[in-house]
Amino acid sequence: MPSYAGPLVQGLGITLLVLGVSVVVGFLLAIPLGFVQLAPRTVTGRLSVAFCNLMRGTPLLMQLYMFYYGLGSLLPLLPREGFGWLLRLDAIYYVLLAFTLNFAGYEAVVLRAAFLAVPRGEIEAAQALGLSPAQVFWRIWFPAALSRVLPTLAGDVVAQLKSTPLAFTVPVMDLMGVAHRIMQDTALYFEPLILVALVYVALAACITEVFAALERKVRRVVPA
Repeated sequence: MPSYAGPLVQGLGITLLVLGVSVVVGFLLAIPLGFVQLAPRTVTGRLSVAFCNLMRGTPLLMQLYMFYYGLGSLLPLLPREGFGWLLRLDAIYYVLLAFTLNFAGYEAVVLRAAFLAVPRGEIEAAQALGLSPAQVFWRIWFPAALSRVLPTLAGDVVAQLKSTPLAFTVPVMDLMGVAHRIMQDTALYFEPLILVALVYVALAACITEVFAALERKVRRVVPA
């Protein structure tokens, strides 16, 4: 196992990259996606609901295959002239795209519920003080919704971590991909699996602690 320390560290880096990018970018995308669903009869609201239903209604593995094998198989047909070459992406970019959009689809629904859970009186009071719509949203509405969504978000981030091994189903050597390579090279199965499992448990524990501390800090600033 020590001879595979380098690949394991690199695989851990890929796992953290997929987790970090998909969670951060996906959550940022989920904010407007969840907000426009407050007006479900509008065009943007309908499109957001349709997007979320698609992301939540299909398996992440299928989405990953559709992006990498489906979309990727079409890209070689594009001409090299113009900007077509920009779409010739490595596997990691398809993984990041699939995981990010999937996370955004789930969190948009969660944020929509959190926005609706904020008492209307708090928003009206902020408006009565003369705050602009942007100030009302970022200073009052969003912080209050965030304080309510943090416990759910912590569980979703841990679930996203446990989904990252799907990345090795395409040519991306994440932590699980390196473990699979060790099993093929050495015919050892329990040792690499136990080692990788311990790493995932440690990462999940760190995520839980970070969100617990963040939840305590946010609730001191924004009482529930």
